[in-house]
Amino acid sequence: MKPSKRYEEYAYVLDFIPHGSSLTIKGREGPIVHAMGGEWLTLLEILAMNRVSFVIGEKIRIAREGREKVISVLGRLEYEDLTNGAKNELPTVCEKIVKDNEKKYVAYFNELQPVTPRRHALELISGIGKTLVKQILKEREKKPFESFEDIQTRVGLRDPAKRIAKRLVAEVSSKSGITIFVKR
Repeated sequence: MKPSKRYEEYAYVLDFIPHGSSLTIKGREGPIVHAMGGEWLTLLEILAMNRVSFVIGEKIRIAREGREKVISVLGRLEYEDLTNGAKNELPTVCEKIVKDNEKKYVAYFNELQPVTPRRHALELISGIGKTLVKQILKEREKKPFESFEDIQTRVGLRDPAKRIAKRLVAEVSSKSGITIFVKR
């Protein structure tokens, strides 16, 4: 059985081009939004309704039902296709996504496994080396982590949300390497 397609329900605005041309549908023009999906972290090009405005980082509904500011999702974008403004906002928006979905990202600290015999997936997150990995594994065995604050208190990892956001940016902006958050 073929797996069903997964669609984003919400996206976070990276940039708004009031009079833009689509990169994914030739000849399509209008108010264009570059955004990142909140669930699958997909970079998207969206056709907005006329005479609406957007705030960078704003969470907008893009599911087929219940759209308030969006006409349609035009397609997926590659990192290279994003406007410079969108690229500049990506770290801030990724951090907002991580904080808005704290339970989901804390779960990674409780579930991530080694990616090779010598490297743990946790090491792919900025600021986590072998010593901290051992400490995280020991602590999560005692009791699963419940929040970013819990992680910070129990293992001393400062600002886990910012570190995860940095990893999201790295995964979205490059095609190579191991991904732990972004599904290709």
